[in-house]
Amino acid sequence: MQRESMDYDVLIVGAGPSGLSAAIRIKQLARENNQNISVCVVEKGSEIGAHILSGAIVEPRALDELFPDWKALGAPLNTPVTKEKMVILTEKSSIPVPGWTLPAQMHNNGNYITSLGNLCRWLGEKAEELEIEIYPGFAAAEILFTDNDQVKGIATGDMGLNSKGDKKPSYEPGIELHAKYTLFSEGCRGSLSQQLMKKFNLRNSCDPQTYGLGIKELWKVKPENHQPGLIIHSAGWPLKSDTYGGSFIYHLEDNQVATGFVIGLDYSNPHISPYEEFQRFKTHPDIKKTFSGGERISYGARALNEGGLQSLPDLIFPGGVLTGCSAGFLNVAKIKGTHTAMKSGMCAAESVVNALQENRCHDLLSSYPQNLKSSWLYSELSQVRNFRPAFSKWGLWGGTLYAGLDLKLLAGKAPWTLHHKSEDHKQLKTADESPVIHYPKPDGVITFERLSSVFISNTNHEEDQPSHLKLKDLKIPIEVNLKKYNMPETRYCPAGVYELIEENNMPHLQINAQNCIHCKTCDIKDPTRNISWVTPQGSDGPNYPNM
Repeated sequence: MQRESMDYDVLIVGAGPSGLSAAIRIKQLARENNQNISVCVVEKGSEIGAHILSGAIVEPRALDELFPDWKALGAPLNTPVTKEKMVILTEKSSIPVPGWTLPAQMHNNGNYITSLGNLCRWLGEKAEELEIEIYPGFAAAEILFTDNDQVKGIATGDMGLNSKGDKKPSYEPGIELHAKYTLFSEGCRGSLSQQLMKKFNLRNSCDPQTYGLGIKELWKVKPENHQPGLIIHSAGWPLKSDTYGGSFIYHLEDNQVATGFVIGLDYSNPHISPYEEFQRFKTHPDIKKTFSGGERISYGARALNEGGLQSLPDLIFPGGVLTGCSAGFLNVAKIKGTHTAMKSGMCAAESVVNALQENRCHDLLSSYPQNLKSSWLYSELSQVRNFRPAFSKWGLWGGTLYAGLDLKLLAGKAPWTLHHKSEDHKQLKTADESPVIHYPKPDGVITFERLSSVFISNTNHEEDQPSHLKLKDLKIPIEVNLKKYNMPETRYCPAGVYELIEENNMPHLQINAQNCIHCKTCDIKDPTRNISWVTPQGSDGPNYPNM
């Protein structure tokens, strides 16, 4: 069968905050200019929001620009932040951090606690009202190029292949989607975005990207344990001071509490299990009381970009751009990336509309990085550019002191820039150099084992399909990862995808790809970069209802 093809003016890969904001802004500008611009958005999740995961506290700055009347339009930002706490945890107690000591960037006045998935669903409705075509359940699997190496669109993945790659009776070839310009808004560590960075050398003039892994649970708690609008952040226990990370607890409406743990993937001890650290965090006496008598109703995990301004790649290439977390616009000090992702998409939209007005196609959208540099997004990221590398350089206590100096006293205007010197996968020490960590067994009430967590993430992959987790060398897991690092993939994966088993009295790595919740940690942290994450069959993966 030959692929069918469809043509658009603009194609957007990913229906997250940046992709949907870009699509909406293009249509808004087109209407203002009496232009007719066709826009298509493809999304690998089964529906808009199915793969969206964030804390989430949303700063409405970009939303105010996109829809000034968003409250009247019914945007699902229903719980304003009313009280915030920052604490340093020890094993048995907590030390409150006075609010006046925190930089302005870390305060949340005027922000809202929400489900980012639900916000994206609402943005999707607004996009469809503007006659934007959105196709959920279609995974962008291949980049298409012109004869001159200009991006001309994408092809969606073939459906109906068995595990060997052979065609089943249900086989359907992917569809080619062609466009004058293609925006890649895949989120953190997008597989096509990584290919573009390599092909066009987009990372040649920036620092290495550094990442965190965010793990989240949504709980229904007892009414007496619920305080709508309360947010709590913590640092310290259970992590050692040389490992970057911390927790969040956000009280939404309807007795719901979102809690989670973020750990920097530049950690050095291969015995660390981010999932187990999160479970252990919930046993702290000051934390456990919130969840006692409650019910855990959802679970998920996702990698996030933490490199900041100095880790941003070049954003443009012939025929397209990178937006949102595909590029890495997260503000680490604020622990927020929604408003920055949205703004990057809106800046890209302005460049696209101007180019189409000039009847251009497939060329460089040079005005996009210029738009960004003249926007509040660039100045915001510039102010916090030293925050994350300071913690990598000096640990929890030194990083905290430096952040106070840089952000509080110098207002983010230090005449120097700290740099990220190495990629996360290079940070692991060998197992022999690192202490073994003994994690307590889950109690099934406050703490849980991984497979029960995957179950409530509503993750599903058709088993008889090619694995979307590829090993470049089948020998490396045993000969290198096991012997040298004690097989860290069995611990850094928050979904139990990688399992060490015995086969014919020999150790063997078993990949349970059907468990994958698309966090991308393996694509980042594998010490030899032997694991490659590619898109599975469209609509497969988690289905987050309210995350």
